[in-house]
Amino acid sequence: MAAVVAAFGAMLWLRDRSRRKRGLVAPPPSLTVIKIGGVAAAGVVLVAVCNINRGFVVPIGGVLWAVLIVLGVLAAWTFLLSRTRYGRYMYAVGGNAEAARRGGVNLAFIRTLGFTLASFTAGIAGLVYASRLLSVSTNLDGGQLVLYAVAAAVIGGTSLFGGRVKAVHAVVGGLVIAAIANGMGLLGLSAALQLVVTALVLLAAVTIDSLARRGTVRR
Repeated sequence: MAAVVAAFGAMLWLRDRSRRKRGLVAPPPSLTVIKIGGVAAAGVVLVAVCNINRGFVVPIGGVLWAVLIVLGVLAAWTFLLSRTRYGRYMYAVGGNAEAARRGGVNLAFIRTLGFTLASFTAGIAGLVYASRLLSVSTNLDGGQLVLYAVAAAVIGGTSLFGGRVKAVHAVVGGLVIAAIANGMGLLGLSAALQLVVTALVLLAAVTIDSLARRGTVRR
């Protein structure tokens, strides 16, 4: 976690310093330091929580491999969306497909690659889920997982109308959904009621997104 925080801090500091040198808009150094400190504090809390014994028969502790996998996927997709031509094209197609087509963007290729990368990410999630269950079954109902995935993305700020998304926001939305689902499980709520609550949260997020988009169009 120290290496991850150090890499993130160096990348953020160098990026902001480069923007300031070129006269571009950049946050003050104090805000950059606060961001790095916030990530470091979150890393300390994560490692501390993961090292709490969660075993019943034998002691189990330590940072899960799933955490490292999520951080790796997050770093890869963040770089892809923010630092590559494909990422800019993806935002353009999501924001206005017709304008992107008139600008020379190959819509079929961008969309096909986008669905391919989404399927690849879902495959990684499937491997993690199978490792948790220690088995694989074709009887698994994926409807609830799809609902959670969509809710996590929307709650994290992804626009269902396209053109606005960040990988880290989807991870934050996933943490919110996981916290809600875990809390309802601890309260002993029925599966049907859990789905209703998740759907209401998703409906609220979609409504807020729709109102925010309508306000932006009016402005």
